[in-house]
Amino acid sequence: MPVPLVQPGRTPDRLKDRPTWLIGRAFARSSALLAAGFDARGDGLRGYHYRLLAGLDQWGPASQADLGRDTGIDRSDVTAALAELESRGLVERRVDPGHKRRKIVTITPQGRDVLVDLDSMVDQAQEAVLAPLTAAQRRQFIGLMSKLLD
Repeated sequence: MPVPLVQPGRTPDRLKDRPTWLIGRAFARSSALLAAGFDARGDGLRGYHYRLLAGLDQWGPASQADLGRDTGIDRSDVTAALAELESRGLVERRVDPGHKRRKIVTITPQGRDVLVDLDSMVDQAQEAVLAPLTAAQRRQFIGLMSKLLD
């Protein structure tokens, strides 16, 4: 079932055309679509797991601290999320021989397989979010949103 852009109810006129309001509503819709996609999998994985796996796949082995900084996830949350991923065999954590208090994290082959499955689900959510737009409008939208985040 599609998630509506704006939840049922009325929006005051002074809000409905404000970029911050629209961005917030678009965020709420996209978050709901992603959450529904993750929930439908039934395996308990979430967006932060996806970010960690994607970071490891792209950047290679990393310390937990670096991985947290690079993905924008709080250090204490990274530790718990990596413990979950490790218990599922999706990542390996090993003590850094050069720094005994640091753990180096590596994605496993099984982690890469799960990441590919997650990519498919995330792609479906992207498609649902952007469904009202033409291909040209999608490119323009992504370009404009990227500019806002520079």
